[in-house]
Amino acid sequence: MTGLSASLAKLMRQRRDWYASLPAGDAHVTPDAVTGRLTEVAGFGTNPGRLRMFAYVPPALHAGAPLVVVLHGCTQDAAGYDRGSGWSELAERHGFAVLYAEQQRVNNPNLCFNWFRRGDTERGRGEPLSIRQMVRCMLRNHKLDADRVFVTGLSAGGAMTAVMLATYPDLFAGGAIIGGLPHGAARNVQEAFTSMAGGVSHEAAAWGDLVRSASPHKGRWPRVSIWHGTEDATVRLANAHELVKQWTDVHGLGAAEPVRELGEAHERLTWSDRRGPAVELVTIAGMGHGVPIAGAEEGGGAAGPYFLETGLASTRRIAAFWGLISPKAAARPKRALRKDWRTMPRQSRPARGEPAAAPAEEIGTTIVRALRAAGLMR
Repeated sequence: MTGLSASLAKLMRQRRDWYASLPAGDAHVTPDAVTGRLTEVAGFGTNPGRLRMFAYVPPALHAGAPLVVVLHGCTQDAAGYDRGSGWSELAERHGFAVLYAEQQRVNNPNLCFNWFRRGDTERGRGEPLSIRQMVRCMLRNHKLDADRVFVTGLSAGGAMTAVMLATYPDLFAGGAIIGGLPHGAARNVQEAFTSMAGGVSHEAAAWGDLVRSASPHKGRWPRVSIWHGTEDATVRLANAHELVKQWTDVHGLGAAEPVRELGEAHERLTWSDRRGPAVELVTIAGMGHGVPIAGAEEGGGAAGPYFLETGLASTRRIAAFWGLISPKAAARPKRALRKDWRTMPRQSRPARGEPAAAPAEEIGTTIVRALRAAGLMR
């Protein structure tokens, strides 16, 4: 595990160096520059998971507005994830609040949510209970709509999103899992690495049972959006297909034929019930591990480590899938490029032929090599 720790430390140095390498005048894209957009909230509950809470509430937000909960990936923080994903910008334009749960090193040295640890994957315990307390705090303090609460996350945050949807389905109307894994895919660190490598597969009913047994819920299940890059070397694409099996079974749609939509560089499969789309899978050709963004669009995000320029604004499209914005608004016209955008790396853009190497993909490869050297990944 020494080699793995060294590689993760290298990953964090590369993330820091990437920000430092930007030309003068680009200070607004550094992590420190965006912390002012989010406000930390203390005293939200007993906080058994020892997480930090950050929020963005647009000025003059009306009562009854929706809430989006966002969970970052390993080595990330709330402010950096907000800048990369564009969630607070979209919230300001379309009238909803955003809540970020942030991991602390005292819980996980690499800032990963502990989606694989028993005490942090059960209803009423650990990190899930802390996040639930944050949600209740936001609903109470800002008079938000308890029937329109959504959750999303990347990688470990995506896996924790699956945990939250399973353990608190009564709390969430929908979720979006980006580069994540199914609920119940692992119960310890060793199983987590095996799952990330795509080594865990179950029948759909078995996956569904893991969700159904996670809470006493008997009502309507959250709608789920699943996003994954076809060239993800950190969390293999097979996990997206296992997620589809899990949530189509929960929704009783395992035998249904999905509607297929082909984009320029992505494929979208949608399974619907009588109320509309219940589960969707979006795969992006040639993309590695990260959040697909379209930096030229309003609210399309900002390129950086694990925020990959693909021309596909996942934040806007996820919000449209949940009904927070209209499908037409999800395809807003492109905004004028600022000069600093031209200097940013265009990571993992699908193109004809082989995709160019990207810093975020190189970082992911570093981790994978360390896992393989330690015998934890094939």
